[in-house]
Amino acid sequence: MDNNPNISRWRLILGSGTQAFSQVNLSEKESIMDAALAALYDDTDYSGNSGGKKSGLGASSPHLAKWLTDVRTFFPPDVVSIIQSDAIERKGLTKLFFEPETLKNVSPDISMVATLMALKGQIPEKSKATARQLVKVVVDEIMKRLETSLCRAVTGALNKKVHSSISHFASTDWKQTINRNLKNYDTATRRLMPEKFYFFERGQKRKHWTVILDIDQSGSMADSIIYSSVMGSIFASMPALNTHVVAFDTEVTDLTELCRNDPVDMLFGIQLGGGTDINKSVAYCSQFIADPRKTLFILISDLYEGGVRKGLLRRLSEMHEAGVKVITLLALSDNGKPDYDVNLAKDVSKAGIACFACSPDRLPELVEAALKGFDLKRFEKPVERG
Repeated sequence: MDNNPNISRWRLILGSGTQAFSQVNLSEKESIMDAALAALYDDTDYSGNSGGKKSGLGASSPHLAKWLTDVRTFFPPDVVSIIQSDAIERKGLTKLFFEPETLKNVSPDISMVATLMALKGQIPEKSKATARQLVKVVVDEIMKRLETSLCRAVTGALNKKVHSSISHFASTDWKQTINRNLKNYDTATRRLMPEKFYFFERGQKRKHWTVILDIDQSGSMADSIIYSSVMGSIFASMPALNTHVVAFDTEVTDLTELCRNDPVDMLFGIQLGGGTDINKSVAYCSQFIADPRKTLFILISDLYEGGVRKGLLRRLSEMHEAGVKVITLLALSDNGKPDYDVNLAKDVSKAGIACFACSPDRLPELVEAALKGFDLKRFEKPVERG
């Protein structure tokens, strides 16, 4: 029975306390894995040796660092992320982020960045540089994932009617070229012989649209905040867009300059938790609307409003009726079902405003559709609460 890998796997899953598997012999690697898991899930101790369980997991930085190293060595990245999150939630191991030598062993991911944001006021000075570097790793990964497709979506939407005399195959406006040259269609060869090609303008000389991101700082919105900060930074880098980034709880904080400079700075400017006054924030954002029909307003919130609900609905409706492209994102993350105020979400949707959760990968398609004036209701699907 000991030679069956499935038996060893079940032994690691169920732990040494399960009588049916208590006599299963583990390899040296499996023993280290067992000790690491037991220290977290069995409320036992971890010494950092291959099978020892002598000192508490959170008792000293060397033991914690060794535990993290073992976890990263013997488990795949997706499992490491889960184990780290469980260590924080089950053991309260916020000290993961308090010692540079420990922090260096943490595998950076969205969950880790969210925890750092929540604890940023408690992180000692000696650990801040390491913490910032870990956040930057995650931000850079998201930037790489989103930047090209998001820029292409915005450029494609804004350039649809602006033409240039500069010829470049990639910027050819095929629809315009074909329509203007239909008179040159050769019926004998069944070919179109264009006299002139038309091209989209590649460079932007002015701000075509205003984009406003209004971000809920509630603790439950952590993943959405991280993705939103990167989205705001990408928008801010595009000359054709006049971008504003605002975060709110019961107070409103304008993070536009921080976002333009560095999305990592913006994340460290976020204060997770607190109450929620969405109405107050929407009122603040209204001042940035100069041309309603050239404004995209994205509210990223779970809609648990602590302010004036009727006032919020009225302001959003007024924006929508004035021609602003208004989108309410209940969540912007890869995680499953969002938790949100169902009744307020229904009221927002009834007002004609698109209201749904969105994964980051669908964000470029959503933004392009909004800028092109398409009906965003097609993105809406019944969203189950988490």
